Amino acid sequence: MSNNHATFIWSIADLLRGSFKAHQYGDIILPFTVLRRLDAVLAPTKQAVFAAVEQATNDGIPVRASLLRNKARHEYSFWNESKFELKTALGDSENLAANLLDYVTGFSENVKDIFDKYKIAERIAELDEHDLLFLVTQRFAAVDLSPAAVPNEEMGHIFEELIRKFAEASNETAGEHFTPRDVIELMVDILLAPESDTLSKANVVRSVYDPTAGTGGMLSVAEDHITSANPSATLTLAGQEINPQSYAICKADMTVKGQSVDAIFFGDTLTHDGHAGKTFNYGLSNPPFGVDWKKQQKAVTEEHQVRGYAGRFGPGLPRVSDGSMLFLLHLISKMRTAEDGGGRAAIVLNGSPLFTGGAGSGESNIRKWVLERDLLEAIIALPTDMFYNTGIATYVWVLSTKKSTDRVGRVQLIDGSKLFRKMRKGLGSKRNELGPNNIAKMVRLYVGEVDAVRSRIFATTDFFYRTITVERPLRLNWALTPERLAVAAESKPLANSDLSPLIAVVERAQRGETPTTDLPAFRKRVSALLVESGALLTAAQMKALLVGLSERDETAPIVLDARKNHEPDPSLRETENVPWDEDIHAYFDREVKPFAPDAWIDETKTKEGCEIPFTRHFYQFVPPRSLEEIDDDLEAVLGRIRARLEAVRV
Repeated sequence: MSNNHATFIWSIADLLRGSFKAHQYGDIILPFTVLRRLDAVLAPTKQAVFAAVEQATNDGIPVRASLLRNKARHEYSFWNESKFELKTALGDSENLAANLLDYVTGFSENVKDIFDKYKIAERIAELDEHDLLFLVTQRFAAVDLSPAAVPNEEMGHIFEELIRKFAEASNETAGEHFTPRDVIELMVDILLAPESDTLSKANVVRSVYDPTAGTGGMLSVAEDHITSANPSATLTLAGQEINPQSYAICKADMTVKGQSVDAIFFGDTLTHDGHAGKTFNYGLSNPPFGVDWKKQQKAVTEEHQVRGYAGRFGPGLPRVSDGSMLFLLHLISKMRTAEDGGGRAAIVLNGSPLFTGGAGSGESNIRKWVLERDLLEAIIALPTDMFYNTGIATYVWVLSTKKSTDRVGRVQLIDGSKLFRKMRKGLGSKRNELGPNNIAKMVRLYVGEVDAVRSRIFATTDFFYRTITVERPLRLNWALTPERLAVAAESKPLANSDLSPLIAVVERAQRGETPTTDLPAFRKRVSALLVESGALLTAAQMKALLVGLSERDETAPIVLDARKNHEPDPSLRETENVPWDEDIHAYFDREVKPFAPDAWIDETKTKEGCEIPFTRHFYQFVPPRSLEEIDDDLEAVLGRIRARLEAVRV
């Protein structure tokens, strides 16, 4: 039914052709769909509310919100004071624009901003200017979007379908607005799986939060699953959304469902937490993949530096080119603590947060912080081509602040990349989907079904490592030749120095000089030549000159610094990642020392790191085909070609 409704509503675009461009259709159709939905929701109580307004006006007393809320029924926290509805506004076609504006501004303040975000006053004026306002309003008024005809769940499907069509028409990416329903179903089922017994209790109370709410799909699916399992459950839904149109749709949907008027906050989650100080039982999120956070950098960095771990971003900051891990940290901050009953969350991320960034980087520090606090329960690899705007590999991170006993100190990796079914018709980049059996299989793997090919358990410390810096000694020889002198002259410290007198002396007397490894003697000779040539150098320039006159020499003695310690050779410097449970010196003696006896560890540069090499743990070696088998196949193909050529000749 929802597809039929969406198709019918979108068919109204036929009226707009010629007067509006395709990318403008959604700007008109979406707000009018929301308006018609709220219009249908309030229809049974419309006259009672207007009568109360009229009576209060006649009595000369202020119209009280509590009175109108009561007249509009307790399950709705909004109302409309205007005398018009969509159908009655059509009765005076000459003044339709004014009637509709009166109707829209008659909504209570808690939903009026929905239409402000859509700039519906401008849309009404544009339609009126093109003589389309009456026809468009008439078509919408004819659509039955009442809760009796279209339940909340179906209305959510309609919204999503319209958003997708709008995105296609305007060449936008639908994935920026909502997450495929099948992915949400999996995430919700995984979140609720360990709590089936608790959720079945009478009058259970739960809260669900989505910091990147989009059109509210994740919140709606979570509500559907919980209430279908336990109709007596009381749910609080909350979220935040930055896209004005998605926010308008999401807030309209949540308002119709009787949620708090401030359940959905408009704004940037990273710079302004709309639900500051609040935590929730469940968190769900599908943040944008690989999007930079340059616009938010100042505010986020300030929170990191000033508030530290008291804020959301204490563990570290990822590189500016990808802010997905900031949403991970934000979502964790919204999970209820173990002392408060515990919180669970699921977030969709691309592959980058698994391994990007070496030891000591922001990404590595965030991963290590998450695992050290034992917040990560599982990571599930999804099939590719699952989202409307990208075909890349994606993963669901499952988080908990109160793990079950058998999960403490452990992380489960589940490879669901092959668990999908092909769609009969792709939508954008989405060509694969999770069928009910695929979702059920992943949930069974998560709750404990044994499958060594698709599910593996690791200790949290299995993903930790230490990066050691291996140094090799510097060995040099020196020679005062025109060629080396020319190299030295190009160094920055000597850029403004006149070395021409020294060069002239060297060219006259130093051609073919044999390199020496005696630096003190060489320095003394160079100093003497500088005096002879009249060139004056500072200590820094003298050092640069000696560097330029040197070359690496494996047979030379080791160069010592001022403290008689071995001088390291930067060109031979290497790093090694040492497993967390192994002593770095034992590793060094086994893996490095036999091949570089003069090497040593610079322990001042040792760093702790963390990465989750998901693909490596599920890699299965497939031996290459034998040469004989390949030759047989080639011979068979050549045989068929020869046979066809013979047939042509005949």
